[in-house]
Order: sequence, then structure tokens, then C-alpha cells
Amino acid sequence: MRSRGIPPALAEHEIFYTEQAPEAADLLGRALSPARLSLGEVDSQRFAASLHGVRLRDVSLLHLDFGIAADLDMPSMGPYYAVHMPTNGRVLCTHDGRTIECNPIRAVVTSPGMEMGMQFAYDSPILVLRIEQEALTSHLTRLLGGTLSQPILFEPEMDLTTEAAMRWTGAIQMLHTEIFYEDSLVQRGHGIGSIEELLMSTLLLLQPSNHQARLVMPVEPVGKRVVREALDYIEAHLADRVTMTDIAKNVHMSIRAVQQGFREELETTPMLYLRDRRLERARADLVDGLPRDGVTVTDVAERWGFNHLGSFAVLYRKRWGESPSETLRR
Repeated sequence: MRSRGIPPALAEHEIFYTEQAPEAADLLGRALSPARLSLGEVDSQRFAASLHGVRLRDVSLLHLDFGIAADLDMPSMGPYYAVHMPTNGRVLCTHDGRTIECNPIRAVVTSPGMEMGMQFAYDSPILVLRIEQEALTSHLTRLLGGTLSQPILFEPEMDLTTEAAMRWTGAIQMLHTEIFYEDSLVQRGHGIGSIEELLMSTLLLLQPSNHQARLVMPVEPVGKRVVREALDYIEAHLADRVTMTDIAKNVHMSIRAVQQGFREELETTPMLYLRDRRLERARADLVDGLPRDGVTVTDVAERWGFNHLGSFAVLYRKRWGESPSETLRR
């Protein structure tokens, strides 16, 4: 039974196509992680590898197809989490000491730095949802209201037939739709953050991990509750003028108590956290913006509360290693 081919939303977004196995391994190494690719003798002359995909900001949707049977070994996954979902056939995956048959009803979730082995059966293309490690860690930190004691580590096997997993499938379909339609919010550079946060939250809530219990059934000390409520307030007022008095008033605690909570849970101060989140939002606008559409560094900086352009540029370069104008021009 032949697969239905490349998802329509990705069909016009080819990253590479090659009929040479060494070249395919090299290109996959650049796109995903350094990899070794080996083919069986049967049908090896018919080998053709293709990778299609799009990246929003911190979330990418990729489609990998070898056509024939192939073995792909990645000694160390890159700094990202990924959900591997075959759209046809089967892929035997070895990850975190487990071997799992991955197919259209069973996916595999990988964590950074671990070895990943994949044995592709004939006609077994795979859809990969990739989330950058830093983004997922930051998102979970905001949800929990505190720093993580250890990196996120997911249970590798994901059963796509459960009722809970239907929400994951729905989130993927929403992403596909937003990418496919030219007049969608995402295509117009809006709502990208919301889509990414939906995907990250859904994965964190549904897939077992070493932090899921804290997220699903949190038992919060007063300090953690204060920090979480302060983070919610800051997130909702990033574009507004916010003072320590505003934050303390809205969480019904003293300024000192809020500051102490941030030091203990996040190892920072409320105002430094606010500044960092504004820098992240400014970068997102610059990445999405196009100079021909009238987007300027000055407008973006002022939108997120940076009224001194020189200071904004210094902070921006220190955080990302490039100037705001360089980001806008890319």
C-alpha cells in the first residue's frame, strides 16, 4: 500500500531531494542531527530521499521520506525535542534504551542528547514535529512558575489512539491548516506564538515526562503560587508600562515577597524577567517582519517598552549575538 505522499502544507517547501545516500546523510546531519544512513541491497538503486518542512520560530514541521527500506542512526540528538509520526508503514525506533515499533497509531518522542536508531520499512515516510529545547524549557518554566531541577525527559512511546492523544492530533492538524492557507494568521505573521504555545502545552500535558506530575497536579507552596501569578500578570501586560508595585498589587503580596519568590524560584528579579520576555517578543516581531512591509526596529522596540534605541540594541546583541537590524533583514 503506497503512502499518500507529502502533506499538502509542506509540498512547496522542499529542503532537499537527493538520490545519493551519502549526500542524504550529510543533508540530514545539517537539518536534524549528524547521522549514518545505510541501505539494504534490495531496491537500493531506487533510493531517493526527500525532506520537506517549515519552521515557525521554535517549532518545525518536517516530512522525511526514503521510499525504500533504510536504517538511520543518530548517535546524539540535537538540542530539540521531536515527535516522530509515520504516515504509512512502520519504523522501528530505538531510543532511551527502548525499541518501539513506530507506525501511524504509535509515535516516538525523543529528547535531546540521546542516541536514536530508526529502521525504515519500505514506503514508510515520517512526519516530525520538532520543538527547540530552549523554547520548551522556557515554556514549562513559565507554566510551573519556577526553574527546572533537571532537563525535560519524555517517555518515548506515544499512543495516538487514546482520547487524550486526539488533542495532540488536533493541534497538529491546526498547524497544518495554518501553514497551508495563504491568508491564515500564521502566513501573515500573526498568531505564531499562540500556535507554538498550544503545541508545547499539549505535548507537556499529554505525554508522560519527569515533570508531568508537577504540571498536572501541582502542589504549590505559597512562594510558587505568587511567582506563577506574577508570571501570568507579566505575560498579559508585556506591552504595557509595568512597575513592581503593579505586580505586587495584582498578586496581593508585598514587593519584597514577590522579589524573594523570583530569586528563589527563577534566580532572577521580576523586572529582569520582564525585560527578557520583552526582548523575546521583540525578536519574534523582527523575525516575522519584512522591511518592505514597513516594519522598523524603532517601532518594534517602542512596541515592547524599549524607548532608548541604543540601549535596546546593546541588550539585543548581548542576548542573540546580532543587531536588531540584522535580524530584520534576514
